[in-house]
Amino acid sequence: MSKIRILLAEDHLVVRNGIKLLLDGQANFEVVADVDNGKDAIDKITSGLAVDVVITDLSMNNMDGLQLIKEVSLNFPSIHVIVLTMLDCEQHVLKAFEYGAKGYLVKNIGSEELIFCINHIAKGGRYLSEEVTMGLINKSIAYSKMKNIEVDPIDIDLSSRELEVLELLGEGYTNLEISKKLFLSKRTVEGHRQNLIDKTKSKNTPALIKFAVLKGLIQ
Repeated sequence: MSKIRILLAEDHLVVRNGIKLLLDGQANFEVVADVDNGKDAIDKITSGLAVDVVITDLSMNNMDGLQLIKEVSLNFPSIHVIVLTMLDCEQHVLKAFEYGAKGYLVKNIGSEELIFCINHIAKGGRYLSEEVTMGLINKSIAYSKMKNIEVDPIDIDLSSRELEVLELLGEGYTNLEISKKLFLSKRTVEGHRQNLIDKTKSKNTPALIKFAVLKGLIQ
């Protein structure tokens, strides 16, 4: 039985090493490369590395996960891409599948679900993690109960990193706490927060959070 050859793209070294250790422990998996950005992933594939599945985060420097999905889907359609991220907002889920992803997982899933997802997708299937699926269902239910609130669709053009910061702001984290969780400087986080306020035309952070909830960007 041939092994499923996996390329892992994840910019946090500790997380990447942990995932690699888990996958290499499976008899039918082989992590043939692990990189910290999308460009290096594309370079590995272009150089001739045989890959069946790419597992990628979304927030990475030097080509993020969404761009990586587009590049792989366009130029290497036989390779299946699975998103593994902490971002569970509807906007990113839809974009990932629109660009060609075959699976979408959040990072707090169990190892059994990750292994099942890889095997399922390697056979030609698609997969959306249970948590994301239930989140979308619950959001749909909530929308049906809020018919009196009219929301016009807008193009906010938020980056993956900005949405990551937005989710943590919605959970009540401070700039300093967010900087530690995302391995960013406090100044960079402050810049992302201000960009979010500017792009959404919010007066302040509480108004930003209210806007994000109403627009379905966070729960």
